[in-house]
Amino acid sequence: MANYSFLLNELIGWDTMDDLTKNKLSIAEHFGDIKDHRVRFDHLLIDVIVIAICACICNADSWVDVEIWGKANIEWLKKFLKLPFGIPSHDTFSRIFSIIKPTGFEKRFINWTNSVYSNTNGVIDVIPIDGKSLRHSYDKKSNQAAIHMVGAWPSKNKISLGQVKTSEKSNEITAIPELLDMLAIKGCIITIDAMGCQKDITHNIVDNGGDYVIAVKDNQPTLRQEIEDYFENAISSGPGQIGFHETIEKKNGEEIHRRYYVSEEVDGVDSSDDFANVSSIGMVETKRIKNGETSSEIRYFILSFVTTALFFSHCVRGHWGIENSLHWVLDVAFNEDRSRIRKNHGAENMAIIRRISLNLLKNVAGKKKSIKSKRLLAGWDKTYLEQVLGF
Repeated sequence: MANYSFLLNELIGWDTMDDLTKNKLSIAEHFGDIKDHRVRFDHLLIDVIVIAICACICNADSWVDVEIWGKANIEWLKKFLKLPFGIPSHDTFSRIFSIIKPTGFEKRFINWTNSVYSNTNGVIDVIPIDGKSLRHSYDKKSNQAAIHMVGAWPSKNKISLGQVKTSEKSNEITAIPELLDMLAIKGCIITIDAMGCQKDITHNIVDNGGDYVIAVKDNQPTLRQEIEDYFENAISSGPGQIGFHETIEKKNGEEIHRRYYVSEEVDGVDSSDDFANVSSIGMVETKRIKNGETSSEIRYFILSFVTTALFFSHCVRGHWGIENSLHWVLDVAFNEDRSRIRKNHGAENMAIIRRISLNLLKNVAGKKKSIKSKRLLAGWDKTYLEQVLGF
């Protein structure tokens, strides 16, 4: 796993941590040049950002929580922050993070993530991209809809690579290319659900040095029908025509059968010509048996590379890691869905802080602990918090 332990040291700029200083990238390259739009201020912007990150790690989920945590830990914070006027009020935290431009904040987070994440020793990684709504970020008074974020989550490193805000789920089509342009995806496999099955998106991935596995549904009806017809004919022709892999899973009283088919015979799939480098097509049959009742589902995919059915299954199942390991954790451990932060850019910037905190917590020793437990422990034990922060 990539080492994120020096993030806070970059933010703080400690000069005494010689071993880390030799390896860390300069603060100016990442967070040091975030523009401060305040005309008059008492609290240094870097102090405000660092307090918010530390508090979020320690189970603070609102600006009130951040203020309370900061005041309770002011003597510890004074070891490395200037704090000329003490700890800001929750209104100050809210006001500052509502005016920080999230695009700049996010780009610095992604740049930092890319710089560390690139140290993967050439291992191919599967990077699912998917959307998530911050359900309570809507504001009826200002007619503001809930924020929808499109994020990336690599299956091997299991850290948040970055996110882009959209006004609604349908705008994932425009957000995905923006996110791809910010990520270092060379040599990686991008997986996207059917919303991202767009010609321009496939070319974007390939142009940036990546490969893809993308679901095909009714938003591409001709392509879907051609893939469906191919597999129907190939399966009826008997074994040897296509790659095949099957899994059987039993959990919570449910039995799940998954059959994976993949083929590089794409000549008859004429609608794939405008998509970049379509080299294989895939199909997944899922049958669920529970309480004597059976349900089934069939999904279709295009791939930019030739592979086995076994590896195809790894890519398909890996896609749901972003739901189980990122979205679910943010909701359960960070209470993201219940967050009432909504003023201007506040919700989006707090979402970035949560992901910075999640990356640091995931990288710390003691991986058997849940993220919720790690947050609680960091709040109770300064030694553990310093371990999370890489001190």
